[in-house]
Amino acid sequence: MARICVLGGSGFIGRHVVNRLVEDDHVIVAPTRQRQRAKHLYLLPTVDVVEANIHNDAALAQLVRGCDAVINLVGVLHSRPGTPYGPDFARAHVELPARLVEHCVALGVPRLIHMSALGAAADAPSEYLRSKAAGEAAILAARERIAATVFRPSVVFGPEDRFLNTFARLNRWLPVIFLACPDAKFQPVHVFDVAECVAQSLFNRDACRHNYDLCGPRVYTLRELVEFTGRAIGHRRPIVGLPPGLSYMQACLLEMLPGKLLTRDNVSSMKVDSIGHTEFPFGLRPRPMEGAAFAYLAPERMPRMDRLRWKAGR
Repeated sequence: MARICVLGGSGFIGRHVVNRLVEDDHVIVAPTRQRQRAKHLYLLPTVDVVEANIHNDAALAQLVRGCDAVINLVGVLHSRPGTPYGPDFARAHVELPARLVEHCVALGVPRLIHMSALGAAADAPSEYLRSKAAGEAAILAARERIAATVFRPSVVFGPEDRFLNTFARLNRWLPVIFLACPDAKFQPVHVFDVAECVAQSLFNRDACRHNYDLCGPRVYTLRELVEFTGRAIGHRRPIVGLPPGLSYMQACLLEMLPGKLLTRDNVSSMKVDSIGHTEFPFGLRPRPMEGAAFAYLAPERMPRMDRLRWKAGR
């Protein structure tokens, strides 16, 4: 049993990481800005949901004090514009990891796990990827002082994702889908597999001071992913792929709407293929997207035996 602070524990990836760690009887500290946003964690037996501002130095130090490990899953998809990164990207992806490292070292926390992104690089075309690279660099620079592991997932899918579920809604609502960057490539990885990798890396000596790409077994274009969700839910729509100029114009319009379905920075991120070239870590076999995603996109359309197997975790 260990005491583990999970930053971003109430988010999409975080909730599954917390659930997986609870299976091993670890005590989890899950900070959140508003307790109401983490109500799905309340009933987990070894989870302490703490209302705190992780961007406040005193609060962050109090959260990590006495922990055996800290897991940083904090990430944002959109930011106000700025250079070299937007201010929201800078706060979440750059400043927080740097401050977290200093607090962990000062307070004697021996283990740190950080979630970056596939394609993160200092010269990447988007603010999102450049900011992720800067935060990752702060972790790597501290490896002489703390045992740190960095994970770089491709796009993550799962029951509550805002990726395949968004495409499913578009297929239900729109008669025709005008798709930006239709040829962008992704290698989707299931959130359960991401959570399992985090859990297995915690006390694995070989995982300390290593970086791992997390990718599913198959590469898809964005067009293929949208087509798949249409087939899964039984609402296939015509897809019109937009060239780069029109993709950028579409993003200009959509980023002005509530929810920011697509932004210019998202379009820039898709200039880099989100695919990996290494084996999945820890001897695990990542789940294929087709079966796993079908189960939550349209469970009523699954064959009965497949549905029972999925519910049983087989």
